[in-house]
Amino acid sequence: MYNESSGSFAKAAADCSAGSRGAYRVAISVLPNDADGQREQLVRRLAAQDSSMDVLALDVTWTAEFAEAGWIVPFDAASARAITAGTLPVAVRTGSWRGRLYAAPLNTNAQLLWYRKDLVARPPATWAQMLAQAKALAAAGKPHLVEVQGAQYEGYTVLFNSLVASAGGSVLSADGTRVALGEPARRAVEAIAALAHSGAADPSWSNQREDDNRLAFETGSAAFQLNYPFVYPSARANAPDLVGRIGWAQWPSLVAGQPSHTTVGGYNLAVSSYSRHPGQARAAIGCLRGRANQIRTAVDGGLAPTLEALYSDRAFVEGGYPFAAAIYAALRNASVRPQTPAYQSVSLQIADRLSPPRSVSVSALGGLRGAIEDALESKGLVP
Repeated sequence: MYNESSGSFAKAAADCSAGSRGAYRVAISVLPNDADGQREQLVRRLAAQDSSMDVLALDVTWTAEFAEAGWIVPFDAASARAITAGTLPVAVRTGSWRGRLYAAPLNTNAQLLWYRKDLVARPPATWAQMLAQAKALAAAGKPHLVEVQGAQYEGYTVLFNSLVASAGGSVLSADGTRVALGEPARRAVEAIAALAHSGAADPSWSNQREDDNRLAFETGSAAFQLNYPFVYPSARANAPDLVGRIGWAQWPSLVAGQPSHTTVGGYNLAVSSYSRHPGQARAAIGCLRGRANQIRTAVDGGLAPTLEALYSDRAFVEGGYPFAAAIYAALRNASVRPQTPAYQSVSLQIADRLSPPRSVSVSALGGLRGAIEDALESKGLVP
């Protein structure tokens, strides 16, 4: 798995190793921080039937691909019941393929709208309202930028998927075999173009990823940020004078009066098909995603827990996760990325065809549809 910056994954591994009383030892093999780099390393090692990996930390988009390739084994019925009991349904959905649970939800994620309470009296409910407020702040000579992911990578695909879902649509059909897009995709592209030409977009938008957005917000140049909850503990540590002025709200909708549907993220844990220790691997997974470890990862690292009861746990909320109710609401309305073994190819086509944000137009959707259709045929099982 990747090296989570707060060290919560390493601490969980150490605690689980000690708690097993010699039954197993969890040793973390560190992967790159970016999802594309993680996937590339895992795919190459699994294609070589590498038996040194027992538990795989998978981005929520990889379940279908890895299951279809035969790289991960499904949980038996009893294990699946134990894992899914009390777990957020949307998180369970990301770990499932063809009616079976292949990956146990470790953490989940959903973006919120983070905003400056000292600049904005009431957070915008829609994309149009956000741009209007940014324009008014700019006219007053105040920080006004909207920070959101725009580089040509997975985060930009997530932005597009969230906008399409918030407009009432999806990229693919429910069974993942056909391209959907349609009118919601047109509205999504128009929303991207509206921000690009509004004066509220960061001058570096086409190169920005989540951490770039976080840094820009912490330095005080932005009024709004669409990002994951890791930004809160980061601000607490790096911008203590700012953290008291940070508010949070639901991701802005594209349809007034309708909820937004931000894209669910997170990581799941699966047992490698080539593991020599599948029993110990399953036991370790149960510990790694246990309550205490999920709390630590949420409070220290900002990664949302998958255990539903925590969102109403007063001690958890007051102990460092004050936006729990907002995250829970976002997760209940969250959309998932296209579920298909060819997801990697689909994502690459979206990010490529709609980049850079300042040049995107509705005319790109025709080519995007054809490119996604080709990607679905290719299956996309190798980098």
